[in-house]
Amino acid sequence: MGNTPAAARTILYFSALVISLAGIKIAAPIVVPFLLSLFVAIICNPAVNYLQSKRLPRGIAIAVVIFTIFSLFIVLGGVIGAAVNNFTQAIPTYEAQLSEQITWLVAWLAKHDLVLSMDEVRSYFDPAKVMNLVTTTLTGFSSVLGNVFLLLLTVVFMLSEGKVFAKKLQISFDDSAKTKQKLGYFLTMVNQYMAIKTLISLATGFIIGFVLWVLGVQFYVLWALLAFLLNYIPNIGSIIAAVPAVILTFLQLGAGYASVVIGLFVGVNMVMGNFVEPRFMGRSLGLSTLVVFLSLIFWGWLLGMVGMLLSVPLTMILKIALENSEGGRWFAILLSSDEEVKLFEEQNLKQQEDSQTTSDADEVTPQEEK
Repeated sequence: MGNTPAAARTILYFSALVISLAGIKIAAPIVVPFLLSLFVAIICNPAVNYLQSKRLPRGIAIAVVIFTIFSLFIVLGGVIGAAVNNFTQAIPTYEAQLSEQITWLVAWLAKHDLVLSMDEVRSYFDPAKVMNLVTTTLTGFSSVLGNVFLLLLTVVFMLSEGKVFAKKLQISFDDSAKTKQKLGYFLTMVNQYMAIKTLISLATGFIIGFVLWVLGVQFYVLWALLAFLLNYIPNIGSIIAAVPAVILTFLQLGAGYASVVIGLFVGVNMVMGNFVEPRFMGRSLGLSTLVVFLSLIFWGWLLGMVGMLLSVPLTMILKIALENSEGGRWFAILLSSDEEVKLFEEQNLKQQEDSQTTSDADEVTPQEEK
């Protein structure tokens, strides 16, 4: 009987979670543009604060940033739209070439006593599915960006409320210095993560696009955009972004250039992931590889293609929020990487040593007084 209230609470929490997730999934057409606006506002907030620090009124600073983003959308939208149309028209040709390569490979393996069924190979490696990967990704993302004006208008209101929103959160939860410190740390970490991740993703996309342009690979703008978007998904995103670019390079220029493109993607992502990101982000924002993979599946199921692109930022925000709450710290540890777990162990060991030293000092003091 004593465990009945606890079990009832657990069932209640689980039921509320299921109902909330079902509601979010149904409301995805509204939630997804809101989340995109939120992340754009988070990315733009440091630029607005910087302009404001230069004695520019916040309203004018927001207008300058929004105008810059709108101009980029217009320019990139025209370039990317033309590239997507040309690529869509060329897909049947690439599918036919890829089918010929697969047929040749199966025949070559058969000559070396390795017999494979053509139907079985096609069931696992369908050229149409491979070549449609890029168009599916970009179509799912561009459909959300269809109403750019509404998106940017929402961003304007979010940036206008940026300063007041933190105070509202502080007063809503607990108007104390400790709560103010935690909320300040949370907002700073989210801003820092999104800003640094965006800059690194831009650098990744620019480097890959530039090298592909030098090599003469067609539709290099698409591959650069895909590398930029999927760089928000560590480990898995770089693999997904490399697949269509490598296949097209193989069909267009041959196996030698395709191996160069593979080395390009591997090298850029190794440098960015192992050296640049840890240098600027530190270890406090680490997620385990399993959590990255599961978050990709979960957010993709919940919010579609945009949810997959934002899976790691969304999980990072959840993790930072849990780290700053007493009841959710245990779940934040479960989401952490191995390096962060070691840091948690060192912190706990230090706290135990400090508490032991304090208790020993309390025991010695009465004896000294006697």
